[in-house]
Amino acid sequence: MIYLDHAATTPLRGEVRDAWLEAQGVGNASSVHGAGQRARRVLEEARERIATSLGCQPIEVVLTSGGTESVNLALKGLWSSRGPQRDTIVLPDGEHHASLDAASWLVAREGARVRSVALDRVGRIPEDAFREALDSSTALATALVAANETGTINDAPALSRAAAEAGVPLHLDAVAAAGHLAIEFSAWRGPAVAGAGLVALSISGHKLGAPVGTGALIVSRHAAPDPLLHGGGQQRGLRAGTQDVAGAVALATALELADAERQTENARLEELRSRFLATLGARLPEAVVLGDPDSHLPGTIHLHLPGAEGESLLFLLDQRGISVSTGSACQAGVAEPSHVVMALGYSAEAARQVLRISMGRTTSEADMHRLGEALVDDYSRLTHR
Repeated sequence: MIYLDHAATTPLRGEVRDAWLEAQGVGNASSVHGAGQRARRVLEEARERIATSLGCQPIEVVLTSGGTESVNLALKGLWSSRGPQRDTIVLPDGEHHASLDAASWLVAREGARVRSVALDRVGRIPEDAFREALDSSTALATALVAANETGTINDAPALSRAAAEAGVPLHLDAVAAAGHLAIEFSAWRGPAVAGAGLVALSISGHKLGAPVGTGALIVSRHAAPDPLLHGGGQQRGLRAGTQDVAGAVALATALELADAERQTENARLEELRSRFLATLGARLPEAVVLGDPDSHLPGTIHLHLPGAEGESLLFLLDQRGISVSTGSACQAGVAEPSHVVMALGYSAEAARQVLRISMGRTTSEADMHRLGEALVDDYSRLTHR
């Protein structure tokens, strides 16, 4: 099998699995006995390691079950703790459904309003348009550090500065970016402005080679979103419940491995991407590469293939043992146009004619060659070229 859907999830790394299993134990980190205190020590050491990888302080690391929980805690928590007369969420087009659906819930249940920010043609959030959308009615803003479908990278520090200057709390979704980009929470945040600027950032472990069910929300010391869960008051009261010590160790290990390998792995993936697209362009000139050609995640290739339904291509490639996607895995199985592609100005029909190919540590040049051969052949079958 050739697995080219690493943006959906990537295999559990052996080193991470070993660290995860070694950290399994019977101690509850909230208990005062010896076993509990040993668990607490391991947990806090892992939290410190996560903080080092993400450029924040250990107290700002709130461990969660993954990206969806982190995003929901950020958006719903910041909304609940908003100031008076603030009833608007600034939500750029093309965000992940975790943000879109959380915002929709707040609109339906809490009377929130949404103010959209249009993307440019390559899927970037224009800083000027983002800044213009922020005003005294804005309760919070959210944005992707890097787009999960196209791989386009946004200017996170600039978006943070705009939010700080407007006095608006900002959440950044770094689920797709973590591991591929250096995350610098404190540096991106800049000089602290109480409750404004970058105050929360989400990551998910299974995108990094950690187990499914691990993740974190980085919450600034200067912010106090309302919790979604109530109970034992763990993690500054932001996320009650017995903490997953082994999961924290696994997440810390995965982040450290990604940090150590980032430069060489990104260069390798970018080279694979360039060679694949050069060959594909010569054999399949109809294919259009979506996203920013200059600033993108190296492992992500998002293609518009006119005349061929993405779902049909996915099925044919799957029959050959090649796994790709048509977009966010969270929408898998639903034959609907990609809202991300439509946000780039394409029609609903064109937004059904896309494939996302996402490479990872296990991807080889032979894998990409086989994909290219199969894709050209299957596209020809569907379009009768």
